[in-house]
Amino acid sequence: MPNQPPDFTLETEARAAGARVIVGVDEVGRGPLAGPVTAAAVRLDPAAIPPGLADSKRLTAARRAALAEALIAGAEVSVAHASVAEIDEFNILRASHLAMCRAIAGLPTPPDLALIDGNMLPRDLPCPGRAVVKGDARCLSIAAASIVAKVARDAIMVELAQQFPGYGWDRNAGYGTKAHLAALRDIGVSPHHRRSFRPVHNILYQEKTVSD
Repeated sequence: MPNQPPDFTLETEARAAGARVIVGVDEVGRGPLAGPVTAAAVRLDPAAIPPGLADSKRLTAARRAALAEALIAGAEVSVAHASVAEIDEFNILRASHLAMCRAIAGLPTPPDLALIDGNMLPRDLPCPGRAVVKGDARCLSIAAASIVAKVARDAIMVELAQQFPGYGWDRNAGYGTKAHLAALRDIGVSPHHRRSFRPVHNILYQEKTVSD
C-alpha cells in the first residue's frame, strides 16, 4: 500500500528478538547548497506515540512543529549536525553519517539497535544497526526522527537567513531554488555555502578566473 502510514512493525520485531532500546535515525539536508546536515535519533515510548506521525515530507510545517514538540516532551530525542566545513572535507554522505552517529551518541540511553533511514549504515555506528530503505515512510521511529531533524534544521536556516539576508534560506532551507541561485550569482558565496557542491564551486571558480 503506497499511502499506508508508517507503523511499529520493525520495532516490535526487534523487541521480540531481544532488543530493548530501539531508536529511529534520519537526516535532513543532504541536497541543499548551504547550511549543515542535521540528524535526529528518537526512542519512542510505545505507550505514548503522538498520533499522526508520518514521513516529514508529507506534513505541513505547522504539523511538523507540533509533532516535534510532542516528541521532545514524550520521547528520548537527540539532534546533531555536521558542519559545512565537514561536508566539504569528507563529502555529504560521510558528513550525514557523522551527524547520525553524533545524534545516537547524544541519547540518554545507549541503543541496542538503531533503525537507520537509507540503504547504508554509517561506518562508525556506535551500536548495532539496520538500514531501512524509505524508512521514514515505513517505520514510526524513523518518521519521528525525520520530523525532529527537519524542524531543527529549518530553524537553523531561518536564523542564518537573518544573518545573511538575500538568499531566502528562511523559505528554501538552503536548497538550490532559482531565486537562491540568482542570489548566489548576485551577492556571491557566503561562509555557509558548501564549496564542494557544483553550483557554488562553479561560481567560486568563475570569480577566481575573473580575478586572476
